[in-house]
Amino acid sequence: MYKIRHQFIQHAKSVSQLLSRAAAMSSQPQVYVTRPDVDISGLELLRKSCNVTTWSQALPVPRDELLRQIKGKDALYCALTDKIDAAVLDAAGEQLKCIATISVGYEHIDVDECHKRGIRVGYTPDVLTDATAELTLALLLATNRRLFEANKEVYNGGWKSWAPMWMCGHGLKNSRVGFFGFGRIGQEIAARIVPFKPAKITYTTRTARPEEAAKVNAEHVSFDEMLCSSDFIVVSCALTPNTKEIFNAAAFEKMKTNCIFINTARGGVVDQMALCEALQAKRILAAGLDVTTPEPLPLDDPLLKLDNVVVLPHIGSADIETRKEMSRITARNILAALQGCEMEAEVK
Repeated sequence: MYKIRHQFIQHAKSVSQLLSRAAAMSSQPQVYVTRPDVDISGLELLRKSCNVTTWSQALPVPRDELLRQIKGKDALYCALTDKIDAAVLDAAGEQLKCIATISVGYEHIDVDECHKRGIRVGYTPDVLTDATAELTLALLLATNRRLFEANKEVYNGGWKSWAPMWMCGHGLKNSRVGFFGFGRIGQEIAARIVPFKPAKITYTTRTARPEEAAKVNAEHVSFDEMLCSSDFIVVSCALTPNTKEIFNAAAFEKMKTNCIFINTARGGVVDQMALCEALQAKRILAAGLDVTTPEPLPLDDPLLKLDNVVVLPHIGSADIETRKEMSRITARNILAALQGCEMEAEVK
């Protein structure tokens, strides 16, 4: 009899503990994470004080799944691949307090609509500067020295012997390098190019940045001058209505025939068909792209059939420590917003 009574008491305690845990979880802020494959350190930060649910697959969450899972959530942890518009905000409900994206770009979020509803938006701007600058330099060198072309020749039998002019590329030394956009990332790319001894670095922005430019001896020039005079053009701007497809057929017509075009910013700043036509017609020499429209590119895209283009799968910030810190910043942005505090990085 005593044993039965003891078992009943223990069972009652277990039920009570489960109910207590359930009550505690229900009182915690509800956070939805659109990817399970973000670094665990950010998720662990959230789980200390929030009830966290995630999409189950290491792929972009389907639209219908996002609309279903966002219902009743207090915060959303998202990525560039997630379109966050009025329909998502409607599905979430009025209790949604914040959205944090694990990216420096936030064009996938309808920020104006969020602000109308009092929903705060966080992002990760500074942490990926060095990683993106390193990748941009690597892409520039791979393109101008024709590394991918040369590598293929090793495997397909094209490498017969040493030849004086075979696989020759264009060096950075004594060249003119033009930047479209000269923010944190552009400045860091320029600083890494300086040791290669270019003849001139120029940049195009709405307003001059004399103090920052002085560090790399860069000159502020008009968009047209940058197009016409540069041997290399590096795009490091944000995607805005003013920059959307600014690199169009007219822009490529103004470039030098030996110009190499590098884009690690956003695919949307380029009219991609115009770029492809310029490369095919040899109006410009080559291109190196870490960003495209769409992403990923279809395997039959004409860009992938060209020898004078290097395409990477948007890996600008794909440095392990950088991605870990991006995960943590995204989590800290959410926690700060839920507590009514200043976000680490907020889109104003």
